[in-house]
Amino acid sequence: MKTVRKVLFYLGAAIILFVGIALIFPTWTPKIAGENSISELKQVDINGTYHELMIRGHDKNNPIIIFVHGGPGVSEIPYVTKYQDQLEKDFTIVHYDQRASGKSYHFGEDYKDLSTDLLVNDLLSLTDYISTRFNQKKVILAGHSFGTYIGLQAAQQAPEKYEAYIGIGQMSDTLESEMDGLHFTIEQAKWSGNTTDVEYLQGLIDKVQSGDRLTPRQYVRKYGGAARLIDENADMEKGFWLGPEYNLLDRIRYIRGAAYSQEVLTGQAMKKPLPTIVTKLDLPVYFIMGQYDYMTSTTSAKTYFDQIDASQKEFITYEQSAHYPQFEEKEKFSKWMADTFAK
Repeated sequence: MKTVRKVLFYLGAAIILFVGIALIFPTWTPKIAGENSISELKQVDINGTYHELMIRGHDKNNPIIIFVHGGPGVSEIPYVTKYQDQLEKDFTIVHYDQRASGKSYHFGEDYKDLSTDLLVNDLLSLTDYISTRFNQKKVILAGHSFGTYIGLQAAQQAPEKYEAYIGIGQMSDTLESEMDGLHFTIEQAKWSGNTTDVEYLQGLIDKVQSGDRLTPRQYVRKYGGAARLIDENADMEKGFWLGPEYNLLDRIRYIRGAAYSQEVLTGQAMKKPLPTIVTKLDLPVYFIMGQYDYMTSTTSAKTYFDQIDASQKEFITYEQSAHYPQFEEKEKFSKWMADTFAK
């Protein structure tokens, strides 16, 4: 009995030690070789709160891309390096965790004023910081999913800061997009013969149509409307547990921040869909959509794209992808970026 208790004591102590180390384990981003390269993971004060920045590239003189992550509250820092190795050769790439998201979520900080307008202001200030630091007058702005809601407004408000705006998985008329996603999941459930899913999803039509709720994302994923060539959830989990950019405490921050951000920000975006607030852009505009995207409907995005007044604009469809064309067809995306923007 004493031996068993002794083993359990040491086992418990080992577990506590492991958890303690996992919570505070130092984080970093893998080094990129080269005299003028950059591979940096750091906190920067933007508009009075510390934002986590990951900056990577083979040559700091290359054109800069700022990526705005989606969610709300869903950082891509834990796993994105897997998909941007080619981009890093031609660009300096900036990812940041938005206010109250991921490593930018700070326990004890007051987030009662969190809003989409505040996130737009943060992005504009971050852009100024990056432009000044790297001595580049303009940068390329790329938003993904909910990040397009923030990014497109920033591009409209300060087109002089950006060489171009790229919307990947572009948000549009939210209700139209959600209904497209719901009809897609119902049809796919019917095709697969899953009557239980069909009945449940059909029961949501009135609530989704009235804007009271979103089409359940687990069903969009289940039926191939989120990703087809990658497993984004597995990528995220691997990044959380094995990646160097996040430790256990950061994962807790991520969970807390995503829950809060989604509760606060999703409703704001529903009440003010992009077609009602951004109709004209004074810079080149590109929408890149996966053909099978039903997280942010490609059909709805095209309708919105056609309504936008811009001197230069292009709608690009990736025929094998869903909501993550920049990852699902990364070689195609990297080549297009290099051909379009690399000097």
